[in-house]
Amino acid sequence: MADDRQALIRATLDRHWAASDAGDLETEHEIYREDAVLDYPQSGERIRGRRHIQLSRAAQPNRKRFEVRRVVGDGALWVTEFVLTYDGRPSFTVSIMQFVDGQVAHETQYFADAFAPGPSRAQWVERPG
Repeated sequence: MADDRQALIRATLDRHWAASDAGDLETEHEIYREDAVLDYPQSGERIRGRRHIQLSRAAQPNRKRFEVRRVVGDGALWVTEFVLTYDGRPSFTVSIMQFVDGQVAHETQYFADAFAPGPSRAQWVERPG
């Protein structure tokens, strides 16, 4: 039974990120509970409620693309690592979602800009394909 719940959450996340990339705001936000909370710690913003989360994203003028790198999770806690590209500028992003009854009750997203490799560690570095 736990494996079935895990598979269902994973399928829900796959559908969510695909809808996010396609700009399908209705499908993208089906994942959230009506009373969901979304936090952006770096900007100090908290958005309460599925509808407000959806409206805040619809108001963004940028063209967004989502490239999921990996999804890991167990039970109620799931993490997605992805590259969110706004108008051609990539931001390396982590989304932490807490599920309650099959929907997201709380999400926190962290964003990081790309930076140049450090020459002090060059001898140990390989570039991922």
